[in-house]
Amino acid sequence: MKTIKGPAIFLAQFVGDKAPFDTLDGMCQWASKLGFKGIQIPTWEKHLIDLQLAAESKNYCDELKGKIAEHGLEITELSTHLQGQLIGVHPAYNEMFDGFADASVRNNPKARTQWATQQLKWAAKASQNLGLNAHATFSGALLWHTMYPWPQRPAGLVETGFKELAKRWIPILNAFDEAGVDVCYELHPGEDLHDGITFERFLEVTDNHPRVNILYDPSHFLLQQLDYLAFIDIYQEFIKMFHVKDAEFNPTGRAGVYGGYESWINRPGRFRSLGDGQVDFVGIFSKLTQYDFEGWAVMEWECCLKHPEDGAREGAIFIEDHIIKVTEKAFDDFAGTGTDEAMNKRILGL
Repeated sequence: MKTIKGPAIFLAQFVGDKAPFDTLDGMCQWASKLGFKGIQIPTWEKHLIDLQLAAESKNYCDELKGKIAEHGLEITELSTHLQGQLIGVHPAYNEMFDGFADASVRNNPKARTQWATQQLKWAAKASQNLGLNAHATFSGALLWHTMYPWPQRPAGLVETGFKELAKRWIPILNAFDEAGVDVCYELHPGEDLHDGITFERFLEVTDNHPRVNILYDPSHFLLQQLDYLAFIDIYQEFIKMFHVKDAEFNPTGRAGVYGGYESWINRPGRFRSLGDGQVDFVGIFSKLTQYDFEGWAVMEWECCLKHPEDGAREGAIFIEDHIIKVTEKAFDDFAGTGTDEAMNKRILGL
């Protein structure tokens, strides 16, 4: 067994225009003081990383790692959640998702998809140059608007949608394969890959591509009322990344899973800071440790109540307390008698 690495923190939700959150150096100093050992970098934040330069220059990557190491930190993974979303966008969402793209390709869906594809390919090479072996992203969605359909979906619609999504992703997956980096899709409502079955569909249409893997975030499963512990048993071989994020689901006589279009604070299902929700992290850390998870425990903060800096401070301690330092001996070793094949046969009466 292996001890999970951490604690680490995803910087995306903490970036701001005031110190220390307006520079990479400031964020590293802040995270290190809180006790974090790793940072996950959102690549759309250009003042944190120049993605194209990271793809083209090993020297730049070495300097970036060195700068971060000065604070006692290391990069856990890069993230292209926003760019990955743009690989598949249904026209109904064009205007809302345009803000994720460079200004030069807005109002041009084809150019936007090409831009996003290039971003992902740069992320593959950048990850390789940084010595990383996993990458975080979203799948995008062509089918999400049909998730709970009325009228019913035409026969073959889901199959066609997944084939098209795979067609767009396979060249990207091949680039990651060449770089020796796993693509870890965060299974997330709003994405065509949002649970185990949709992950299996995508795996099938990509011909079981070896770089198709999972970023495990139990908060999204709790809000879907999916058994997130059994999920680990089923898909443990694909889980290569882990977001430690809490959530709660408190249905009422007026609203349930779909939330009634309410704001986050009024939804039955809502994200919480670590330890304030309902997720069984003791069970999760136990199962991931049992299955030799080799990655990082990365805190992602998304809470509708608590201040983010309090969430981060408490989150570092929470993760540290939940990481299981694996045992090097069996608890009953003291009672071992020492055996040989002849003794075993005698015990069995052979």
